[in-house]
Amino acid sequence: MRLKNQVTGRLFKENDMQKQPTKDEIIAIGKELGAEYTQEDAEFLGEVIAPFVDNANETMKLDDKLPPVKYPRTPGYQPEGSDNPYNAWYVKSEIKGASDGPLKGKTVALKDNVLVAGVPCMNGASVLQRYVPEVDATVVTRLLDAGATILGKAHCEYFCLSGSSDTTDLAPVQNPYKAGYSAGGSSCGSGALVGGGIVDMSIGGDQGGSIRMPASFCGIVGLKPTHGLVPYSGIMSMETSIDHTGPMTADVKDNALMLEAIAGPDGWDSRQINVVTNKYTDFLDQGVKDLKIGIVKEGFSREESDLEVDKKVKAAAEKLGSLGAEVEEISVPMHNDIGTVFMPMISEGMIRQLTFGGGLGSGQYGFYPRSLVDKNLTNGLRADEFPDTVHALSALGAYCKKKWGGRIYARGQNLRPWFVKQYSDVFKKYDLLLMPTTPLPAVELPNEGTTRMERISMAWCMLGNTASYDYTGHPAISLPCGMTSNGLPVGLQLVANHFCEHTIYRAASAYENNTDWKSL
Repeated sequence: MRLKNQVTGRLFKENDMQKQPTKDEIIAIGKELGAEYTQEDAEFLGEVIAPFVDNANETMKLDDKLPPVKYPRTPGYQPEGSDNPYNAWYVKSEIKGASDGPLKGKTVALKDNVLVAGVPCMNGASVLQRYVPEVDATVVTRLLDAGATILGKAHCEYFCLSGSSDTTDLAPVQNPYKAGYSAGGSSCGSGALVGGGIVDMSIGGDQGGSIRMPASFCGIVGLKPTHGLVPYSGIMSMETSIDHTGPMTADVKDNALMLEAIAGPDGWDSRQINVVTNKYTDFLDQGVKDLKIGIVKEGFSREESDLEVDKKVKAAAEKLGSLGAEVEEISVPMHNDIGTVFMPMISEGMIRQLTFGGGLGSGQYGFYPRSLVDKNLTNGLRADEFPDTVHALSALGAYCKKKWGGRIYARGQNLRPWFVKQYSDVFKKYDLLLMPTTPLPAVELPNEGTTRMERISMAWCMLGNTASYDYTGHPAISLPCGMTSNGLPVGLQLVANHFCEHTIYRAASAYENNTDWKSL
């Protein structure tokens, strides 16, 4: 049985078909372009573009040729009360994959920016409630082909713009280790469901740390792969140059297994350049004997750092040293320098693509479901519904766009290869970089007495060690390495050169196999 794409059988809608532009419309377009078209200009231009407008109408009659939906499912339901531990689920809908495969018997939750045909998707946002896509993201099909069973969609932060787990439109997501504390974000539900043992695996997304931060807060393993290693096709984009999606699991072995199932080119996603994959599970028992690990000085003793976190992570570094790795402290100044560039550049990129671009990445290959384009076109911005995190980044991006006219975004993109080159020089000497994932453990969720400024500070206070590697595209993992005296997990971050996830798994597996982190 196959679930048909919702657009199949009705290739176009009446409002897809447009008449030829009037002279007044062309004159108005000219004003938008900064030109003063005369009636003669408008008549001439109308005649020139008329056959191309006809072509556009014919284009709208064509089938989109989106990937087929292979596995049956129902729309599911929104669970409540005891059916929704940690308030982590958005929709429950069981989708059984292939009868056999490497992920047979594994249960999976999907971050709710991942499209699943026939199942609601809101990306944490009130403005997208009741949106239902007609296509499965590539990662969904790959997980099902590998034999996994998908159990539903997990809450995420509003437009994925927070790390605090309290901006999702349907109330806060709770930390599985301590009620009243954040599960991290923006993949908050994905982290809580794995950390609480509700599912074996989940898909997260990461544009500033949104896989690794909830992994750190929820005591699980979360990998942000090399940019482009895992196709982003069919996932709601924030900004194409920093979009990452990857595995969140209870242990390192499942993480490597899941990455094997979802990595590699899909023929759609232009983020995927010269992709190199590996049989990651083959590296889990190779140990750390010949690895050189640099402890990044700038990742510790930050203004926001917690002393217990620093202590636990340095103890983890010593453990790796005792297992045979060569470990030493190093300075990587650009770890902090990137932060100067990152937020203004990404805010402007987000405004251009997500806010005013309808989610379409200019010049990017990929598939663009018609339902999502329609939703964005008919939805309106409805900005009064935004939380302060979205207001702030939208205001920053719009201001940069208005005042610098694209030069901030251009400068950030121009500097990227230079920063990558600096890291390449570091990775000539060291196989891995080590630091806390989040400089502090899970923060308390806001309450009635929390001010707006305090609330927004909670949303971004934990990304100082993670965002750099979204900008440079380097793979990075968070794995638990201890508990604070307050009963909250501590995350250890390991970073490698591009497409060296296998090296990360070597060290992560060696540490995990020789450590009872919950007792530390």
